[in-house]
Amino acid sequence: MQLNRRHFNAIALAATAAGSWSALAQTEPTVVLIVGDSLSAEYGLRRGTGWVALLEQRLRQENKPVRVVNASISGDTTSGGRSRLPALLRTHQPDVVVIELGGNDALRGLPLDMTRDNLRAMVRASQQAGARVLLVGMEMPPNYGARYAEEFRQVFVDVARSEKVPLVPFFLKGVADGPDPVALFQPDRIHPNEAAQPIMLDNVWPRLRELLPKG
Repeated sequence: MQLNRRHFNAIALAATAAGSWSALAQTEPTVVLIVGDSLSAEYGLRRGTGWVALLEQRLRQENKPVRVVNASISGDTTSGGRSRLPALLRTHQPDVVVIELGGNDALRGLPLDMTRDNLRAMVRASQQAGARVLLVGMEMPPNYGARYAEEFRQVFVDVARSEKVPLVPFFLKGVADGPDPVALFQPDRIHPNEAAQPIMLDNVWPRLRELLPKG
């Protein structure tokens, strides 16, 4: 078959376009979707001081091409997160999904089996959409009773183990279990204050970093 100049030009244009699309794909940032409650939604904090905002700052400092989408809503439960997740996955097409829900389930006295099922469904939906998942665990204060506190903690352990996803065992480690239990909380004694946010980020960062592209 003979190729004239027109054919060569067409081939060259196609190769250039393919290279452009390849370069574009390589420069597209990793998308991290955070689905949480008030602990991730900057409840009671100045804008830009919550742990998610601090995460974005750290990623920029480390020159990591990551775009963070914070889809957290104060007061949300695992049922709410489960119902919102499909649309979030379609819209943002995340590479990583961080699930930080469950605390409000316990505060409302919702069945632990329901919390477990919702978290498992969220993990599976995220994985089916091609995302890696990080599960963020919570614990209940001692006044809820030792048995309930252990059963609630185990919910996150069970889901992480069955679905083979990394787990942050206790999101508020170093905040709620410190020597002065109120020093790092807002006056409502429920929501962490600004001083607590770097600690919360440090609790999440080691496991989240493992899910991000290297380099």
